[in-house]
Amino acid sequence: MASEKQLIERTGRKLPLGRGSGVRVGMGDDAAVLRPKKGVEWVLTTDAFLENVHFLLRVHPPEAVGYKALARATSDLAAMGARPLYFLLNLALPPRCTGKWYDGVLEGMARAARSFGLTLAGGDTTRSTLAAINLTIIGEIERGHAVLRSGARPGDLICVSGTLGEAELGLQLLLRRGPRTKKWKRELLQKHFYPEPRLDLGQWLAKKGRATAMIDTSDGLSTDLRHLCEASGVGAKIWAAEVPKVVLADDVDKLRFDPLQLALDGGDDYELLFTVPKGFERHLPRAIHGVPVTVIGEITRERRILLVDDAGRTRNLPAQGWEPFRK
Repeated sequence: MASEKQLIERTGRKLPLGRGSGVRVGMGDDAAVLRPKKGVEWVLTTDAFLENVHFLLRVHPPEAVGYKALARATSDLAAMGARPLYFLLNLALPPRCTGKWYDGVLEGMARAARSFGLTLAGGDTTRSTLAAINLTIIGEIERGHAVLRSGARPGDLICVSGTLGEAELGLQLLLRRGPRTKKWKRELLQKHFYPEPRLDLGQWLAKKGRATAMIDTSDGLSTDLRHLCEASGVGAKIWAAEVPKVVLADDVDKLRFDPLQLALDGGDDYELLFTVPKGFERHLPRAIHGVPVTVIGEITRERRILLVDDAGRTRNLPAQGWEPFRK
Protein backbone atom coordinates (compact mmCIF):
# COMPACT_ATOMS: atom_id res chain seq x y z
CA MET A 1 0.00 0.00 0.00
CA ALA A 2 1.41 3.37 -1.01
CA SER A 3 1.43 6.35 1.34
CA GLU A 4 -0.31 9.61 0.47
CA LYS A 5 3.06 11.27 -0.08
CA GLN A 6 4.10 8.55 -2.52
CA LEU A 7 0.82 8.84 -4.41
CA ILE A 8 1.29 12.59 -4.78
CA GLU A 9 4.88 12.19 -5.94
CA ARG A 10 3.92 9.59 -8.54
CA THR A 11 1.07 11.79 -9.73
CA GLY A 12 3.40 14.76 -10.16
CA ARG A 13 5.91 12.68 -12.14
CA LYS A 14 3.31 11.28 -14.53
CA LEU A 15 0.91 14.15 -15.25
CA PRO A 16 1.73 17.41 -17.06
CA LEU A 17 2.23 20.20 -14.55
CA GLY A 18 1.28 23.82 -15.16
CA ARG A 19 4.52 25.59 -14.29
CA GLY A 20 5.11 28.58 -16.54
CA SER A 21 1.69 28.36 -18.23
CA GLY A 22 -0.41 30.66 -16.09
CA VAL A 23 -0.08 28.57 -12.94
CA ARG A 24 1.76 30.70 -10.37
CA VAL A 25 1.41 28.08 -7.62
CA GLY A 26 0.57 24.47 -8.38
CA MET A 27 1.00 21.11 -6.67
CA GLY A 28 2.60 21.09 -3.23
CA ASP A 29 0.84 24.03 -1.60
CA ASP A 30 -2.54 24.43 0.08
CA ALA A 31 -4.18 25.77 -3.08
CA ALA A 32 -3.36 26.63 -6.67
CA VAL A 33 -2.86 30.22 -7.81
CA LEU A 34 -3.76 30.87 -11.46
CA ARG A 35 -3.25 33.94 -13.61
CA PRO A 36 -6.06 34.51 -16.19
CA LYS A 37 -5.54 36.27 -19.50
CA LYS A 38 -7.17 39.56 -20.38
CA GLY A 39 -10.26 39.54 -22.56
CA VAL A 40 -11.34 35.99 -21.77
CA GLU A 41 -13.82 34.28 -19.50
CA TRP A 42 -13.10 31.13 -17.53
CA VAL A 43 -15.27 28.06 -18.02
CA LEU A 44 -15.29 25.58 -15.13
CA THR A 45 -16.80 22.12 -14.80
CA THR A 46 -16.56 19.23 -12.38
CA ASP A 47 -17.20 15.52 -12.82
CA ALA A 48 -17.13 12.32 -10.75
CA PHE A 49 -15.97 8.92 -12.08
CA LEU A 50 -16.87 6.18 -9.60
CA GLU A 51 -16.12 2.48 -9.28
CA ASN A 52 -19.22 0.29 -9.82
CA VAL A 53 -21.12 3.28 -11.23
CA HIS A 54 -19.01 4.46 -14.16
CA PHE A 55 -16.39 1.71 -14.38
CA LEU A 56 -15.77 -1.85 -13.19
CA LEU A 57 -12.34 -2.96 -12.03
CA ARG A 58 -12.84 -6.46 -13.47
CA VAL A 59 -13.45 -5.34 -17.07
CA HIS A 60 -12.11 -1.79 -17.51
CA PRO A 61 -8.33 -1.44 -18.02
CA PRO A 62 -6.81 1.14 -15.66
CA GLU A 63 -5.40 3.12 -18.60
CA ALA A 64 -8.94 3.48 -19.99
CA VAL A 65 -10.24 4.53 -16.55
CA GLY A 66 -7.70 7.35 -16.32
CA TYR A 67 -8.19 8.49 -19.89
CA LYS A 68 -11.97 8.43 -19.80
CA ALA A 69 -12.21 10.17 -16.43
CA LEU A 70 -10.46 13.20 -17.89
CA ALA A 71 -12.09 12.96 -21.33
CA ARG A 72 -15.67 12.98 -20.06
CA ALA A 73 -15.04 15.98 -17.82
CA THR A 74 -13.28 17.87 -20.62
CA SER A 75 -16.20 17.21 -22.98
CA ASP A 76 -18.24 19.73 -20.98
CA LEU A 77 -15.81 22.42 -22.13
CA ALA A 78 -16.16 21.26 -25.74
CA ALA A 79 -19.91 21.73 -25.38
CA MET A 80 -19.37 25.39 -24.47
CA GLY A 81 -16.77 26.01 -27.17
CA ALA A 82 -14.00 26.56 -24.60
CA ARG A 83 -10.30 25.70 -24.68
CA PRO A 84 -9.04 23.51 -21.80
CA LEU A 85 -6.25 24.84 -19.60
CA TYR A 86 -5.94 23.25 -16.13
CA PHE A 87 -7.42 20.51 -14.00
CA LEU A 88 -7.65 19.60 -10.33
CA LEU A 89 -7.57 15.91 -9.39
CA ASN A 90 -9.26 14.52 -6.28
CA LEU A 91 -8.72 10.83 -5.55
CA ALA A 92 -10.33 8.42 -3.13
CA LEU A 93 -8.65 5.01 -3.36
CA PRO A 94 -8.78 1.70 -1.52
CA PRO A 95 -5.33 0.30 -0.62
CA ARG A 96 -5.61 -2.36 -3.35
CA CYS A 97 -5.71 0.38 -5.99
CA THR A 98 -2.65 2.39 -4.93
CA GLY A 99 -0.03 0.27 -6.75
CA LYS A 100 0.09 -0.99 -10.32
CA TRP A 101 -3.56 -0.14 -10.98
CA TYR A 102 -3.03 3.53 -10.12
CA ASP A 103 0.09 3.68 -12.30
CA GLY A 104 -2.08 2.52 -15.21
CA VAL A 105 -4.69 5.19 -14.40
CA LEU A 106 -1.96 7.84 -14.44
CA GLU A 107 -0.67 6.60 -17.82
CA GLY A 108 -4.13 6.95 -19.36
CA MET A 109 -4.80 10.30 -17.71
CA ALA A 110 -1.43 11.67 -18.84
CA ARG A 111 -2.19 10.63 -22.42
CA ALA A 112 -5.55 12.43 -22.23
CA ALA A 113 -4.04 15.55 -20.64
CA ARG A 114 -1.43 15.87 -23.38
CA SER A 115 -4.05 15.32 -26.09
CA PHE A 116 -6.46 17.92 -24.68
CA GLY A 117 -3.83 20.52 -23.71
CA LEU A 118 -4.44 20.23 -19.95
CA THR A 119 -1.98 20.70 -17.11
CA LEU A 120 -2.41 19.62 -13.51
CA ALA A 121 -2.78 22.46 -11.00
CA GLY A 122 -3.38 20.47 -7.79
CA GLY A 123 -5.80 18.19 -6.00
CA ASP A 124 -6.29 15.92 -3.01
CA THR A 125 -6.01 12.24 -2.03
CA THR A 126 -7.78 10.15 0.58
CA ARG A 127 -8.59 6.55 1.43
CA SER A 128 -11.90 4.93 0.55
CA THR A 129 -13.51 1.50 0.22
CA LEU A 130 -14.13 2.09 -3.51
CA ALA A 131 -12.13 3.99 -6.11
CA ALA A 132 -13.42 7.48 -6.98
CA ILE A 133 -11.90 10.08 -9.30
CA ASN A 134 -13.24 13.63 -9.07
CA LEU A 135 -12.03 16.22 -11.56
CA THR A 136 -12.41 19.97 -11.93
CA ILE A 137 -11.54 21.32 -15.38
CA ILE A 138 -10.78 24.98 -16.07
CA GLY A 139 -10.89 26.42 -19.57
CA GLU A 140 -11.13 29.78 -21.29
CA ILE A 141 -13.11 31.40 -24.06
CA GLU A 142 -13.29 34.85 -25.58
CA ARG A 143 -15.66 37.02 -23.61
CA GLY A 144 -19.29 36.50 -24.65
CA HIS A 145 -18.56 33.57 -26.99
CA ALA A 146 -19.63 30.63 -24.80
CA VAL A 147 -22.38 28.55 -26.44
CA LEU A 148 -25.18 27.76 -23.96
CA ARG A 149 -27.98 25.20 -23.92
CA SER A 150 -30.57 27.94 -23.79
CA GLY A 151 -30.28 29.60 -27.20
CA ALA A 152 -32.25 27.27 -29.51
CA ARG A 153 -35.19 28.87 -31.34
CA PRO A 154 -38.11 27.44 -33.37
CA GLY A 155 -36.96 26.75 -36.92
CA ASP A 156 -33.36 26.05 -35.96
CA LEU A 157 -31.89 22.85 -37.35
CA ILE A 158 -30.55 20.16 -35.00
CA CYS A 159 -27.09 18.79 -35.78
CA VAL A 160 -24.89 16.12 -34.25
CA SER A 161 -21.26 15.19 -34.70
CA GLY A 162 -19.82 11.74 -35.33
CA THR A 163 -21.74 8.48 -34.94
CA LEU A 164 -24.09 7.70 -32.07
CA GLY A 165 -24.37 4.39 -30.23
CA GLU A 166 -20.77 3.21 -30.55
CA ALA A 167 -19.90 3.64 -26.88
CA GLU A 168 -23.03 1.85 -25.69
CA LEU A 169 -22.35 -0.99 -28.12
CA GLY A 170 -18.85 -1.35 -26.70
CA LEU A 171 -20.17 -1.38 -23.13
CA GLN A 172 -22.78 -4.04 -23.90
CA LEU A 173 -20.21 -6.27 -25.61
CA LEU A 174 -17.90 -5.81 -22.65
CA LEU A 175 -20.58 -6.74 -20.12
CA ARG A 176 -21.85 -9.69 -22.14
CA ARG A 177 -18.51 -11.26 -22.97
CA GLY A 178 -16.33 -10.14 -20.05
CA PRO A 179 -12.75 -11.42 -20.41
CA ARG A 180 -13.59 -12.90 -23.82
CA THR A 181 -14.06 -9.40 -25.22
CA LYS A 182 -10.43 -9.41 -26.39
CA LYS A 183 -11.54 -11.70 -29.21
CA TRP A 184 -13.68 -8.90 -30.64
CA LYS A 185 -12.27 -6.22 -32.89
CA ARG A 186 -10.54 -3.54 -30.86
CA GLU A 187 -12.41 -0.69 -32.57
CA LEU A 188 -15.72 -1.90 -31.13
CA LEU A 189 -14.51 -0.96 -27.65
CA GLN A 190 -12.48 2.10 -28.61
CA LYS A 191 -15.16 4.75 -28.11
CA HIS A 192 -16.30 3.26 -24.79
CA PHE A 193 -12.74 3.09 -23.46
CA TYR A 194 -11.24 6.20 -25.08
CA PRO A 195 -13.88 8.81 -26.06
CA GLU A 196 -12.70 11.94 -27.87
CA PRO A 197 -14.15 15.26 -26.67
CA ARG A 198 -14.95 17.33 -29.76
CA LEU A 199 -12.86 20.29 -28.66
CA ASP A 200 -11.87 21.57 -32.11
CA LEU A 201 -15.45 21.37 -33.36
CA GLY A 202 -16.81 23.14 -30.28
CA GLN A 203 -14.26 25.94 -30.60
CA TRP A 204 -14.97 26.28 -34.33
CA LEU A 205 -18.69 26.66 -33.67
CA ALA A 206 -18.10 29.19 -30.88
CA LYS A 207 -15.71 31.22 -33.02
CA LYS A 208 -18.09 31.29 -35.98
CA GLY A 209 -20.90 32.34 -33.66
CA ARG A 210 -23.53 30.35 -35.57
CA ALA A 211 -24.42 27.63 -33.06
CA THR A 212 -27.46 28.86 -31.13
CA ALA A 213 -27.32 26.11 -28.48
CA MET A 214 -25.05 23.16 -27.72
CA ILE A 215 -24.65 20.17 -25.37
CA ASP A 216 -22.56 17.00 -25.40
CA THR A 217 -24.16 13.56 -25.73
CA SER A 218 -22.94 12.19 -22.42
CA ASP A 219 -26.39 10.94 -21.36
CA GLY A 220 -27.72 9.89 -24.77
CA LEU A 221 -29.44 11.78 -27.58
CA SER A 222 -32.98 11.34 -26.20
CA THR A 223 -31.98 12.69 -22.79
CA ASP A 224 -29.53 15.41 -23.81
CA LEU A 225 -31.90 16.76 -26.47
CA ARG A 226 -34.52 17.12 -23.75
CA HIS A 227 -32.01 19.00 -21.55
CA LEU A 228 -31.33 21.42 -24.41
CA CYS A 229 -35.00 21.90 -25.25
CA GLU A 230 -36.00 22.49 -21.63
CA ALA A 231 -33.25 25.10 -21.22
CA SER A 232 -34.37 26.83 -24.44
CA GLY A 233 -38.13 26.52 -23.83
CA VAL A 234 -38.73 24.74 -27.14
CA GLY A 235 -39.57 21.32 -28.61
CA ALA A 236 -37.89 19.20 -31.28
CA LYS A 237 -38.55 16.81 -34.12
CA ILE A 238 -35.91 14.18 -34.93
CA TRP A 239 -35.80 12.30 -38.25
CA ALA A 240 -34.86 8.70 -37.43
CA ALA A 241 -33.44 8.03 -40.89
CA GLU A 242 -30.93 10.89 -40.53
CA VAL A 243 -29.51 9.90 -37.13
CA PRO A 244 -25.92 8.68 -37.71
CA LYS A 245 -26.07 5.11 -36.37
CA VAL A 246 -23.39 2.51 -35.83
CA VAL A 247 -23.17 -0.13 -38.58
CA LEU A 248 -23.18 -3.62 -37.07
CA ALA A 249 -20.90 -6.32 -38.47
CA ASP A 250 -22.39 -9.77 -39.03
CA ASP A 251 -20.87 -11.28 -35.87
CA VAL A 252 -22.24 -8.41 -33.74
CA ASP A 253 -25.59 -8.28 -35.56
CA LYS A 254 -26.31 -11.81 -34.35
CA LEU A 255 -26.63 -10.36 -30.82
CA ARG A 256 -29.71 -8.43 -31.98
CA PHE A 257 -28.74 -4.89 -31.08
CA ASP A 258 -30.98 -2.12 -32.43
CA PRO A 259 -28.72 0.59 -33.97
CA LEU A 260 -31.40 3.27 -33.62
CA GLN A 261 -32.01 2.45 -29.95
CA LEU A 262 -28.27 2.51 -29.30
CA ALA A 263 -28.06 5.93 -30.96
CA LEU A 264 -31.06 7.42 -29.17
CA ASP A 265 -30.51 6.16 -25.63
CA GLY A 266 -26.96 4.82 -25.41
CA GLY A 267 -25.00 7.84 -24.22
CA ASP A 268 -21.31 7.99 -23.38
CA ASP A 269 -20.42 9.02 -26.96
CA TYR A 270 -19.43 12.60 -26.02
CA GLU A 271 -20.39 13.92 -29.43
CA LEU A 272 -21.76 17.44 -29.78
CA LEU A 273 -25.48 18.08 -30.24
CA PHE A 274 -26.07 21.64 -31.45
CA THR A 275 -28.53 23.87 -33.24
CA VAL A 276 -27.99 26.34 -36.08
CA PRO A 277 -30.33 28.83 -37.78
CA LYS A 278 -32.21 27.44 -40.78
CA GLY A 279 -30.31 28.35 -43.91
CA PHE A 280 -26.92 28.10 -42.27
CA GLU A 281 -26.79 24.38 -43.16
CA ARG A 282 -25.71 25.49 -46.65
CA HIS A 283 -22.53 26.87 -45.07
CA LEU A 284 -22.03 24.00 -42.64
CA PRO A 285 -19.29 21.63 -43.83
CA ARG A 286 -20.07 17.91 -43.84
CA ALA A 287 -16.99 17.45 -41.68
CA ILE A 288 -15.24 19.94 -39.38
CA HIS A 289 -11.68 19.16 -38.29
CA GLY A 290 -12.23 15.64 -39.61
CA VAL A 291 -15.44 15.05 -37.60
CA PRO A 292 -18.63 14.37 -39.61
CA VAL A 293 -21.59 16.67 -38.92
CA THR A 294 -25.18 15.60 -39.67
CA VAL A 295 -28.48 17.50 -39.64
CA ILE A 296 -30.95 15.22 -37.82
CA GLY A 297 -34.00 17.36 -37.07
CA GLU A 298 -35.47 20.75 -36.29
CA ILE A 299 -36.50 22.81 -33.28
CA THR A 300 -40.25 23.36 -32.90
CA ARG A 301 -42.40 25.83 -31.01
CA GLU A 302 -44.51 23.08 -29.41
CA ARG A 303 -42.68 21.79 -26.33
CA ARG A 304 -42.68 18.12 -27.28
CA ILE A 305 -39.81 15.85 -28.36
CA LEU A 306 -40.92 13.81 -31.37
CA LEU A 307 -39.34 11.06 -33.49
CA VAL A 308 -40.33 10.70 -37.14
CA ASP A 309 -39.70 7.16 -38.42
CA ASP A 310 -38.75 6.07 -41.94
CA ALA A 311 -42.42 5.81 -42.94
CA GLY A 312 -43.17 9.35 -41.79
CA ARG A 313 -45.01 8.27 -38.63
CA THR A 314 -44.51 10.46 -35.56
CA ARG A 315 -44.29 9.38 -31.92
CA ASN A 316 -43.10 10.85 -28.67
CA LEU A 317 -39.40 10.37 -27.95
CA PRO A 318 -39.02 9.72 -24.19
CA ALA A 319 -35.76 10.49 -22.41
CA GLN A 320 -34.39 6.97 -21.89
CA GLY A 321 -30.69 7.77 -21.67
CA TRP A 322 -28.49 7.81 -18.58
CA GLU A 323 -30.23 8.82 -15.34
CA PRO A 324 -28.16 8.16 -12.21
CA PHE A 325 -31.16 7.95 -9.89
CA ARG A 326 -33.35 5.76 -12.08
CA LYS A 327 -34.22 2.43 -10.38
